[in-house]
Amino acid sequence: SIVTLVGANGAGKSTTLRTIAGQVKAQAGSITYNGEELLGKPSDEIVKRGITLVPEGRRVFPDMTVLENMKIGAYLRHDKLDDDIEWCYELFPRLKERHWQLAGTLSGGEQQMLAVARALMSRPKLMMMDEPSLGLAPLIVRDIFQIIREINKQGVTILLIEQNANMALKVADSAYVMETGCITLSGAGKDLLNNEAVKKAYLGT
Repeated sequence: SIVTLVGANGAGKSTTLRTIAGQVKAQAGSITYNGEELLGKPSDEIVKRGITLVPEGRRVFPDMTVLENMKIGAYLRHDKLDDDIEWCYELFPRLKERHWQLAGTLSGGEQQMLAVARALMSRPKLMMMDEPSLGLAPLIVRDIFQIIREINKQGVTILLIEQNANMALKVADSAYVMETGCITLSGAGKDLLNNEAVKKAYLGT
């Protein structure tokens, strides 16, 4: 499924994703995935279990090529990467055209595509995405959301944080509203899209 977290800046959305990914240490509570406690496990162990994070701001390695960035996403794998590289190139033809190019010279939209492709190279079961449309032109945003749907169709669960709440709720199977670290509302994406309180607070209507 596709699940989205909606909330104002500072609500705790990014912290939630980074804590699941093992980048932030939780002060209390638990994180359970497929019946297994993840709290306290290092990031590489979490990636091994099929969880990956596409961070806010893309965070590509600017002095490495597109292909080198993608291969870094597979650093825990010991099998052939060719099929997965080709699949990423099918999703993102522009990356194939620029496979030799340094990542730092790509446009913002291309860097976002590369960040997603790099995450896919670990063959995730759960992909967490933090603000994938941030700072991108509307046409590129549309492309990114089409790719999110396509990745989901391939059997990857998506946990999405997105400033564009309207598009996030349209694509989401289920959604949660977070305020100061607490879930205050939840339901199907389409239901929250039509919720008057959500419309007023996050959709500008």
